[in-house]
Amino acid sequence: MSDLSLFVAALVAVYLLPGPDMALAMSTAISRGTRHGLAAAAGLAASRAIHVSLAGAGLAALLAAHPDLFAAVRWVGAAYLLWLAWKVAMSSGQLALDGETADAPAWDAARRGVLTNLVNPKALMFCALLLPQFVHREQGSLAAQYLVLGLVLVGIGFAFDLCYVLLAGRLAAWLGASPRAARVQRLGFAAVFGVAAVRLAVREH
Repeated sequence: MSDLSLFVAALVAVYLLPGPDMALAMSTAISRGTRHGLAAAAGLAASRAIHVSLAGAGLAALLAAHPDLFAAVRWVGAAYLLWLAWKVAMSSGQLALDGETADAPAWDAARRGVLTNLVNPKALMFCALLLPQFVHREQGSLAAQYLVLGLVLVGIGFAFDLCYVLLAGRLAAWLGASPRAARVQRLGFAAVFGVAAVRLAVREH
């Protein structure tokens, strides 16, 4: 239980930090409504589950052993985050207030959630480095322990994203009444995506 508490504390610290996942959940909820925000959160959760599975299957070790492959994935991820930054910065600014915008299906938000997290190899490496530290051979099945930790990781991440979506829903009305605030909001989220892209591109490890 002490290990699990430490694991949860580490995840909470990570999910509290502003990043592209938080920016995507909130910007989607503000611009397209709560339903689309929840779809984006579901996409992020699905991507984290994929990362946990890939880390368990050894893909993270493969990327670590092949720097050129890791670099290629990093550049793809950075390019996608820059594209998101441009899309958010150049959006029309139409906000979802009481209803939902209908210009795009919720599936589009879910797909964007999956891609935002999936193309970030640092997220995969995070899973590969964190989870094994809390798996102990003397405590029974390693696969069962890994599964439980993976479910905790995905569940806590989804809970945080849900909170961000609900918070963004409350902010939408205020931003809708203030075009200048809405513009600042868009530029702020675009900056988060841009900074994340630069960090992903320039950091080797």
